[in-house]
Amino acid sequence: MKQQLSEDLVRSIVAEVMQNLQANPAGASDCGCKLKSHSAGNLGVFQDASSAAAAAKEAFGALRKKGVAGRVKVIEIVKKICTAKDEEWGKLEFAETKIGRLDHKIAKLQGIKDLPGIEWLRPYGMSGDHGISMEENTPFGVVGAITPVTHSIPTLSCNVINIVAAGNTVVFNAHPGGAKCAVTAVKTFNAEIERELGIPNIITIIEKPSIESFNELCASDDVNLLVITGGPGVVDAAMKSGKRAICAGPGNPPVVVDESAHLDKAARDIIFGASFDNNLLCIGEKQIFVLDKVYDAFIAEFKKAGAFQLTSDQLEKVTEAAFDIKDGAGGCSHPVLNRALVGAAPEKLAEIAGVQIPAGTELLFAETDKDHLFVIEEQMMPLVPVIRVRDIHEAIAFAKESEHGYKHSAMIHTLNVEHMTYMAKELDSTLFVKNGSCMAGLGNGGEGYSSFSVATTTGEGITTPLTFTRKRRCVMVDNLSLI
Repeated sequence: MKQQLSEDLVRSIVAEVMQNLQANPAGASDCGCKLKSHSAGNLGVFQDASSAAAAAKEAFGALRKKGVAGRVKVIEIVKKICTAKDEEWGKLEFAETKIGRLDHKIAKLQGIKDLPGIEWLRPYGMSGDHGISMEENTPFGVVGAITPVTHSIPTLSCNVINIVAAGNTVVFNAHPGGAKCAVTAVKTFNAEIERELGIPNIITIIEKPSIESFNELCASDDVNLLVITGGPGVVDAAMKSGKRAICAGPGNPPVVVDESAHLDKAARDIIFGASFDNNLLCIGEKQIFVLDKVYDAFIAEFKKAGAFQLTSDQLEKVTEAAFDIKDGAGGCSHPVLNRALVGAAPEKLAEIAGVQIPAGTELLFAETDKDHLFVIEEQMMPLVPVIRVRDIHEAIAFAKESEHGYKHSAMIHTLNVEHMTYMAKELDSTLFVKNGSCMAGLGNGGEGYSSFSVATTTGEGITTPLTFTRKRRCVMVDNLSLI
């Protein structure tokens, strides 16, 4: 019997070797370190989505053989490079996208080192009369990732850490407006990863992304999961692709200030959050609802903290430049955002308004009603509308209306716990910050961790390595004795 098992084993090994030789006549080994060459690729950069996904799939097999230690090494490399190149890459992205603030682009890269890694992937064990079960977190395979122009390298880097920590590989289709700097980051990461691990294409990217490459990525059999960080159009397309999609969709975060708030702190917090990277963050305060009892006092504190007030005429000049009213289907009109002003500096908006502002001004504001375009549209500019409201019920009702049910982010400044609870239940947002800036929701001034993909549309929340795993239960049954 033992002799028969040995012969069967030998036959199996010989058959496997012959199969490998036929598939790879050059005799290249498949040890998980030296992979077949993808001629279309250059340090993870490909001309089409299919080739990029195929290369990432091959790299996934090699990464699995490296185990958890291999994942840890990739994460260490990405964090180390982002820290070392924070200023260089911040300038590179700012020069390409021409939006936001250079100092804040550098700050975002500096924060990459603090992202969570494999420590999030703790298994869950159960034991009892019937045996032992272990639920563990396993990878999907290849993740297709869409990144925005607003945070090109930071979003890409966050995604790499989360996705690879979970054991996956990734192919990126970056926003065309930030594709060049994203390609630079991928090449740099891959050069060091391949040197350390001997595995190419753990991170891949399409050099010239397009709608066509996005559709190709969604349709690829080699892609097992999608993660989308972008506007409603790309989120909608991904959710119709037939693949599971983790979607970080649009937001229009409101902030409420009631009569119990520390007004000076509320003013400073709102300026910090709404001015960060010229309000490009999806979590940033976009409109402020202030109770009538403290409205005038808040405006005074807002000005004192450095916010500059525009008149109604000046606001309308900016509004006319910021939005183009287009005729839609059925004769309906809808506003189209002027992308040239997204992330524009306060000085540029002030110039359009026809007013000079003090040097160093970080945020503009104007008094409006709840139906103004700057309230109902996510405009991503360092100009926020302030709306006077009668009471907390009206404030929260207007805040909910302006947020459009995105369930993204919301803030409140209050010492009244009932008001906090009421707003939390009404808006049901993924991030809800009390008595802090929006940045506290991502660990800057508040407890927690950061990620530039906040999956609000599909409900996963702030993405972590756990977001990109499948659950697997392994069961060992007890009482095997037949006696």
